[in-house]
Amino acid sequence: MTEQNEATQQLRQITSTSPLQAAHSWDLSVFDAQRWIKNTFAKPRATRYPIKMLRYWFMYNLIREEQIRLGRSLRVCEIGVDQGQMLRFMRDAGFTDIACWVAVDCKLQPELAESGYTRQIGANVDSPDFCLDEQYDVIIVLHLLEHLFEPEMLVHRLTAALMPDGVVLGGFPATPEWLESYWQKRIRLTALKFGHVSVFSPQRVRNMAKTCGLYLNFISGAFLLRKSGSFLENLKGWLRFNLLWGAFFPALSGEIYWSMRKSIAIKN
Repeated sequence: MTEQNEATQQLRQITSTSPLQAAHSWDLSVFDAQRWIKNTFAKPRATRYPIKMLRYWFMYNLIREEQIRLGRSLRVCEIGVDQGQMLRFMRDAGFTDIACWVAVDCKLQPELAESGYTRQIGANVDSPDFCLDEQYDVIIVLHLLEHLFEPEMLVHRLTAALMPDGVVLGGFPATPEWLESYWQKRIRLTALKFGHVSVFSPQRVRNMAKTCGLYLNFISGAFLLRKSGSFLENLKGWLRFNLLWGAFFPALSGEIYWSMRKSIAIKN
């Protein structure tokens, strides 16, 4: 086995959770603790398992696995924080192993002051000179890259701010590869300011990891049908069904979520 293959095999062993395992075994009880996000985004508020909240649930579980792997508090940077939903989800779920959690956004909203960020940075990530001035175990770009015309360029810049074996976590709407180019051209014709301008298939995610010198160690779809506000969102079985669909058919899921790992052992 070559040195390159040995390094790749070691990375595969770092995070062993497959999409199918995640759909079956990741805990759903953290949804019950989510008061702030449900009050803000769920309709009706009493909904137990809003599928829209899966975006935070995927990030929570991937971050939690990193903390378990490293055995220490994490240095986290979140880019595109909106009102601070991700950090609030983590705190309401009881996750406290945080050394720092830095917020980066082009518009820092007043709600962020109550979310508990270590530091807030106002920055335009589209700017050619954008960079992070510290290194992190985890960098989150959740529902951000679809708003950028050159998303791969940002991810490439972020690799310099990752600790060795650190991860970039993210997610966005999913599109089958055969439709990707057509749909991206279509939405760019009518996109509003800060709207969606990039389209992603699972294959584009894999290519992005490779071109940025990262190893894609997790990718999964999230759901077949969202049915927001329906009684179905109170059924755990409905959520598990959607997660299983996403595990088997990520390109045909409403959204995909992923983890890309940096390694000094793997070179382009």
